Amino acid sequence: MTILVVSRDEELRKDMVSWFEGGGGHVVLTEGGRPALSLVERGNVDLVVWDGRDVGELEAICREAKRHYPKGMVVSISDGDVPSWVQVDGVLERPIVKEDLERFLEHVRERERFLSENGLIGRSEAMQEVFETALEVAHTDVQVLLTGENGTGKDMLAKAIHNHSPRREGPFIPINCGAIPESLIESELFGYERGAFTGATGRRIGVFEAAHGGTIFLDEIGEMPLSAQVKLLRVLDERKIMRIGGREQISVDVRVIAATNRDLRQEVLEGNFRRDLYYRLKVVEIRIPPLRSHPEDIPLLVQAFVQEYIEEHDMPFGGISEDAMEVLMRYPWPGNVRELKNVVERMIVLSKGKRITASDVPQYLDERFEPSRNLPVATGKTPDQAERELIYRVLLEVRQELSEIKDLLLRRPEPLPYLPKEVEVIEEHVEEPEEIKTMEEMEKEMIQRALRHTGGNRRKAAKLLGIGERTLYRKLHKYGLS
Repeated sequence: MTILVVSRDEELRKDMVSWFEGGGGHVVLTEGGRPALSLVERGNVDLVVWDGRDVGELEAICREAKRHYPKGMVVSISDGDVPSWVQVDGVLERPIVKEDLERFLEHVRERERFLSENGLIGRSEAMQEVFETALEVAHTDVQVLLTGENGTGKDMLAKAIHNHSPRREGPFIPINCGAIPESLIESELFGYERGAFTGATGRRIGVFEAAHGGTIFLDEIGEMPLSAQVKLLRVLDERKIMRIGGREQISVDVRVIAATNRDLRQEVLEGNFRRDLYYRLKVVEIRIPPLRSHPEDIPLLVQAFVQEYIEEHDMPFGGISEDAMEVLMRYPWPGNVRELKNVVERMIVLSKGKRITASDVPQYLDERFEPSRNLPVATGKTPDQAERELIYRVLLEVRQELSEIKDLLLRRPEPLPYLPKEVEVIEEHVEEPEEIKTMEEMEKEMIQRALRHTGGNRRKAAKLLGIGERTLYRKLHKYGLS
């Protein structure tokens, strides 16, 4: 474990060395923020202990630590409150106690075990927030709802939560609610007694009994019929089940993790999903973002998939060139991580040891993909700059498309078709040329609108904008909105 101490306090520096040097620990001492930032950017630092006054330098260290070594933590020694936009992992007050720092180190070790033992990969801020939340809920027994598109890894995260929970010694039983016919799902979940229906020649226990002491993963929960939803809700409330055709209630001790690619709130509004069950399952919701929203994780995922496949199958592989990786990062990945893994395996098998270049990549991807139509990957730029550039380009493309549609309508010689009375026709009027805003002005306006829409709730505003809370806090400070 490497501990970086940024302090001019000679006594504190001596204490840190005596407490943690040796025994597998290594302490690096520096007095200023700039040398500390350089060290964070160059290598793995497990814990940064900050004892300085420049809040700007502290914020930069927090940002770079998460980018270069997301498993690590940053702790600030402060006599007052650390500004909310500086996302430290903890604050310590003087006098510093060794046991307090050891708790942070243990959390670093636990986080590393959680990620490595379960094959969870991702350095992006979005995925780190997912992993951190999953680690927090793993120790509890609450119901968890995993949401996200198909192929984002909901099943892997569910297994990771189970593996890191007090139930790890118990069974983990996944069941795909969308793959079971409606007529069979209740017997699959709760079992049946002999003679309960035609063909029931013996007793059979359901997955709730089989998973006693462990975890059930209900994948595609949005596909579950309403009749089964009622019984599932009763089981979650009473912790008891009754087999079909049975008269005896059976106690079960099971944790439920559910997952869906549907918008369950909309399903509730449309009457397809029970509202009470929705809130019962959604004690904690973890939304896994689509791969296209964090392309910076693609090289790490590709490396892991390549290593796994060539070791398992003992196959040669010439590697992937830098320009080929950029093409992979531009691709929208409708199938998300699952599709990426399949593409990597296809590359290894079909390339026959040849190095993959940019011109080779399209043949392994969806035939509809046109590299020239995708937005360029921003290289050599900060994440903020890349994010603003991509947003701005999309807005410009949308504006251009709307302008072309408008021109087409104005040039149309024939009369408009008949419109029903309910449709209001608005007369065309000449508008003044619209002022073009800078990317910073557009971004600031978007943040202000999100805050107004959420009543100032920053967590909800960040979710609405599709960015992490830490990113939002940083932008609030940048634009003087904090």
